Amino acid sequence: MKDFVWIILIVVALIVGLIVGFFLLKLLPAMKAKDAQHKAEKILRDAEIRAEQIRKNAQIDGKQTIMEMKQEAEKDIRERKQEYANLENKLNQREQNIDRRDANLLTKENAIEQKNDQLNRRLQECDKKEKALQEKIDSIIVELEKVGQLSVNEARDQIFERVESKMAREIASYMKTKEDEAKSEAEAKAKELLSIAISKYAQEEVQERTVSVVPLPSDEMKGRIIGREGRNIRTMEQLLGVDLIIDDTPEVITVSCFNPIRRYVATKSLDLLIKDGRIQPGRIEEIVAKVQQDVDADIQKTGEEAAFKLGLPKINKELCTYIGRLKYRTSYGQNALDHSIETAYLAGIMAAELGLDQNLAKRAGLLHDIGKAVDFEQDGSHVELGSRLAKKFGEPDVVINSIESHHGDVPQNCLIAYLVQAADTLSAARPGARSETLENYIKRIEQLETICKGFDGVYQCYAMQSGREVRVMVIPDKVDDLAAYKMARDIREKIENEMTYPGQIKVSVIREYRAVETAK
Repeated sequence: MKDFVWIILIVVALIVGLIVGFFLLKLLPAMKAKDAQHKAEKILRDAEIRAEQIRKNAQIDGKQTIMEMKQEAEKDIRERKQEYANLENKLNQREQNIDRRDANLLTKENAIEQKNDQLNRRLQECDKKEKALQEKIDSIIVELEKVGQLSVNEARDQIFERVESKMAREIASYMKTKEDEAKSEAEAKAKELLSIAISKYAQEEVQERTVSVVPLPSDEMKGRIIGREGRNIRTMEQLLGVDLIIDDTPEVITVSCFNPIRRYVATKSLDLLIKDGRIQPGRIEEIVAKVQQDVDADIQKTGEEAAFKLGLPKINKELCTYIGRLKYRTSYGQNALDHSIETAYLAGIMAAELGLDQNLAKRAGLLHDIGKAVDFEQDGSHVELGSRLAKKFGEPDVVINSIESHHGDVPQNCLIAYLVQAADTLSAARPGARSETLENYIKRIEQLETICKGFDGVYQCYAMQSGREVRVMVIPDKVDDLAAYKMARDIREKIENEMTYPGQIKVSVIREYRAVETAK
């Protein structure tokens, strides 16, 4: 019985366990679903919180970006306002300058009109004097016909001789007076203009020597340069186009050539060969080709730098090459390129003072001696060659006339040509700018004195101040004051026509009469 009870209890327990297990199996997924729902709700809440934070941060960043953009826009507006203000100031200054120039032009026009009025009045006075003189001549002729036994033609000839003699003296005196007045006014204005130009531009006094001498470390190097049976020196002279003079002068080789560029290439090539030590035909060809290439590049660069330094636009590239070649050309020891640049500066400054085109004046000054870049290779004077080059590259007529007239070969047809001539003279004549050999100096002094002695009435003349002044002593019984004045003009014209000289020559004709007695 007890076993049966235990069996029943066991069966009941199994049934109860099955029932409990069944319910647990049913309740477990529901509990898991509920837990998952809680987790999902928590994730959604966290996502909403993060989204809210991101939105707030985005709003803050947007406001900051808008603020920065606003500040940048305000800064840009301020800068533009400042630029507009600066431009307005510049325009105001330019208008003021234009007003001043207009006022100066009006003043000059008024002065010219006044001078024209004065000339007209003087012409009227001359006409009146001429009529009065004619009346006097007629009356004299009538008197001569009445009193004398001369014919009308003979009387006329005598009167004309007397009138001509008297009028010649009066005309000479009048010309001297007016020329003195014009000279005083022109000299004052010219001194003012030149002083302004000189004060605004100052260049060091530098002279160059044209003798090309290559120093050697020892006399043994001469034999290596000559080479076996002279093959090295023959190769150098053939490639370089120069003469190498190897004489008894110790440790020196002289390079002789009329072409300064070839002479420079030869000197540079010899220096490099001497430093390298390998002197043979193959090495010589290599060094010469390299130096020639470097010199060509330097010539082009120098010409472009000169144009850029002067602020000159649109200069032909090939013409810049000719400008660069002036670096190796000298005149009386003065470098031709430095002289051209200095002339350009001075001409530009004077043109600016006169209200002319400053850039055009600089261009004419820079190119006035461009013919010297080729005068050692082509026939003709540097003026003719320079004119051809300017016409070839389409330079303005003002530049061409400045080139042709800066030595007085043709007349100037524009003001800039006069300024270029003045700037050229100023650059060449200033102290220390040029030098010349003793032989040329003596010849120039002798020619100057010979010209002066060729005039009638001269008994002595002296060239002074290195040929920049000549003093002529005349015989007072043969030459009066007016004739002395005329002689000075004639000597000046003859010097200008027959001599070539740097700068200016002052001519002074001196007439002195002394009465000497001895008391005994």
